[in-house]
Amino acid sequence: MAELEGGGEQRAALLAATSLFPLPEGARFSYGTAGFRAEGATMGPAVCRAGMVAALRSVRLGGAAVGLVITASHNPIRDNGVKIVDADGGMMSQDWEPFADALANAPNPEALLQIVLQFAKDEQIKLGGSHSAQVLLARDTRPTGEYLLDAAVKGVNAVIGVVAVDMGILTTPQLHWMVRSKNKGLRASEVDYCSQVIDSFRRLLELVPKDKGADAVNNRLIVDGANGIGGLKLEEIKPKISGLDIHVRNSGRGEGILNEKCGADFVQKEKVVPLGFVPEDVSFRCASFDGDADRLVYFRIVSSSDTRIDLVDGDKILSIFVLFIREQLDIINGKDNQGNEVLPTRFGVIQTAYANGASTDFLKNLGLEVVFTPTGVKYLHKKALEYDIGIYFEANGHGTVLFSDHFVSQLESLTSELSSKAAGSSQHQAAMRLLATSQLINQAVGDALSGMLLVEAVLQYKGWSLQNWCDLYTDLPSRQLKVKVQDRNAIVTTDAERRVCQPSGLQELIDGEISKYSHGRCFVRPSGTEDVVRVYAEASSEEAADSLAKQVAQHVERILG
Repeated sequence: MAELEGGGEQRAALLAATSLFPLPEGARFSYGTAGFRAEGATMGPAVCRAGMVAALRSVRLGGAAVGLVITASHNPIRDNGVKIVDADGGMMSQDWEPFADALANAPNPEALLQIVLQFAKDEQIKLGGSHSAQVLLARDTRPTGEYLLDAAVKGVNAVIGVVAVDMGILTTPQLHWMVRSKNKGLRASEVDYCSQVIDSFRRLLELVPKDKGADAVNNRLIVDGANGIGGLKLEEIKPKISGLDIHVRNSGRGEGILNEKCGADFVQKEKVVPLGFVPEDVSFRCASFDGDADRLVYFRIVSSSDTRIDLVDGDKILSIFVLFIREQLDIINGKDNQGNEVLPTRFGVIQTAYANGASTDFLKNLGLEVVFTPTGVKYLHKKALEYDIGIYFEANGHGTVLFSDHFVSQLESLTSELSSKAAGSSQHQAAMRLLATSQLINQAVGDALSGMLLVEAVLQYKGWSLQNWCDLYTDLPSRQLKVKVQDRNAIVTTDAERRVCQPSGLQELIDGEISKYSHGRCFVRPSGTEDVVRVYAEASSEEAADSLAKQVAQHVERILG
């Protein structure tokens, strides 16, 4: 095992912290896209050990700041969770997930110590305090947050030489932004985040052309804050946001329960009006955050006597951003000037198999490069980083627009050049719009607050109502089912989960069912969290989508049940 500088002290610190939070009998934690997540009262051991993982990650990265956020996002208020933010502001490196799992499930302090020592040896992590490292901590508004924050601090402090910095009650995207900013040597407080978001939104509104008919856009926006941290933060900054008349429902000030019949996840899945809305809200543009404000959807209430809504999901948010960015690039480069572009740009759109087929067709018909990854933000984000501008959104409203450092540098140079040669020209204004967009949209992770402001800026730029936006394309009806199976891992997929390669013959059966329906599309994939196979089907009508999903589910059940 690794010999440690100050070995006795380091061993004692790890043993002492672990002893404070014994693992409940029968508990099993698994680190996924959502980090560790369970009932809040049982999360102490996992959060303490996640603190140790985050501390070791910071040491391994030479003292770069790492983040740890305590949240269960859109889950019920009784749940809680913990996610580790890597030095680039993204999710923790997948290479470290098995170590996080092993640490969280170590049955006793001695077993945990051996796992840490072996991992430190394998990763050449020098333990013992001769380093400077830090973990930025944040939590949402859940009642178990304070107890779990204490557990996280104890876990971080168990790695000698690592400092735990409590950044307070924040949205998840705010902490991701802070970690990224800090490691870039930029100002990284909550005040800095708010200033950047507000200033870049103001700049975008100032760049709205007067002939675009922006006055036709109603500036009243009603926001469902899910009774969470996003509503509270929006209430704080809305007096500084000019050009929008924001009304917050479910603000988190005590009028309702976190994520209870409200929030982006509820609205997107149930397609009904969230609690807290009133008849007077009918026909106005509405947006909905989830509990930790990393998901965003829009909607409109159809009638005061009906709970149904017109939903604008992540696919349509992606589409309006794509149109806006493409238009700015066309203004800069000249639409037909492909051979000699002023600002050569590799612009990519990344989707998963769950993206509605109508949105994929819409994007491809624009001539855009659309690529697919397996389900999960970590796959989408990684692929988006390969482009000058990479954009991804899941239908659930989680997504962002990534601008490469190289592209931003070229854009800054171009803007500077145009300001001296052609200030105020359409090219100059388009370049400034793209720069402001890169400052507004969160470059680390999906962010409901900054995403909402970019949507509002684009709607004003285009002079569009919510109806104009809805009319971009019509979603194909879809149906999702779950099939309980003995072993979900018997299903092996390929082509970004869109086709089955095992068991043999299943894909041929699925293809046979698809061929019976107009606009038919169907795929199956194993769940990442439970022993079920998920079935997704699309077709030209609700009845056809239902029928296709049921027929394929029967094949899965017969072969694997």
